[in-house]
Amino acid sequence: MDAYLSALPAGQSEITDQLIPLIETVLPGLGGLWHGHPVWSLGPRPGKTPVAYLKAYGTYVAFGLWRGQEITDASGRLEPGSPTRAAVKLRTPADIDPTLFISWLRAARDLEKA
Repeated sequence: MDAYLSALPAGQSEITDQLIPLIETVLPGLGGLWHGHPVWSLGPRPGKTPVAYLKAYGTYVAFGLWRGQEITDASGRLEPGSPTRAAVKLRTPADIDPTLFISWLRAARDLEKA
């Protein structure tokens, strides 16, 4: 995961530098590289019971939740993906809402534990 993160441009690094500690608050030590990008999973290896991910694109970093469509999102920021995923596009560190994102992470983790 370190190689992936260190290869990001400065703007995206600023986003991931703030985002990863939030993810690690809820899913400590559960991150790894899977399909070329960071994924946090409850299973014994990356991709086994995945909960959250981040992936850098040209102009943003996607912060996603595998079962994000099942999470109540009063903010309306989570965009549906396929098949059950949902993500938010982060273009600057100001797009990160720590309280909201931690609540999403806890909800996503709890869905996978159930």
